[in-house]
Amino acid sequence: MIRLKNEKQIAGIRESCHLLAQLYKDIIPKVQAGMSTRDIDDMVVEFITRHGGTPAWYAEDFDGAACISVNNEVIHGIPSKKRKIYNGDIVSLDIGIDLNGYISDSAVTIPIGKVSPEAEKLMAVTKECLAAGIAACKVGNRIRDIGEAVYAVASSHGYGVVYDFCGHGVGLSVHEDPSIPNLPTRGPNPRIQAGMVLAIEPMINLGVPEVEQLDDGWTIVTADGKISCHEEHTVAVFADHTEILTARD
Repeated sequence: MIRLKNEKQIAGIRESCHLLAQLYKDIIPKVQAGMSTRDIDDMVVEFITRHGGTPAWYAEDFDGAACISVNNEVIHGIPSKKRKIYNGDIVSLDIGIDLNGYISDSAVTIPIGKVSPEAEKLMAVTKECLAAGIAACKVGNRIRDIGEAVYAVASSHGYGVVYDFCGHGVGLSVHEDPSIPNLPTRGPNPRIQAGMVLAIEPMINLGVPEVEQLDDGWTIVTADGKISCHEEHTVAVFADHTEILTARD
């Protein structure tokens, strides 16, 4: 069931999202080669708790405040003291905050030092995919329009669009209806309505779209070992516009 949010609920979700945007602005400049992914997670925990929130992923029994996925890891990378990051890596940070019962969700992929031209292009195109998906997210359109917009951008560059995982409703719980695939599907295709709060999140692979799950039960990697990029914003739909709640600008 799709939960349409009222004005008060959207205000609470917006506050959580603005805090998440500030978290990213605070920690991204601090992420550097030589750190472990657990070091990054520790910064995330400190920021969230200092501002009166709770890491949203704790409710999912995930061992971390941030999913931190490196290079060929698509999503759900578990923070670890043993997992170091190096110059040339690309690192996806996927973080959610529970602030007074309101949930925010956003992801960004960042370069560590100088990365390869193919990594730079993949990151740029994935941002274009996210922007296209958000532009299609407006009253009167359907959920499939978001996926079609994302897929059109990614496929024009020959990239693989992950189909095993997708975006979703968010705000009062971490994962809500509807599911938002990043490519055209024949599944449920509800019309977009005012009051929807959605997490739109393209996961774009340099190579094939297929993915695999590691033995840890969480980490998803590309089937061909090539790099992957993940970008995500939480948006709120209004009658006359769509607001990017987690915008960092």
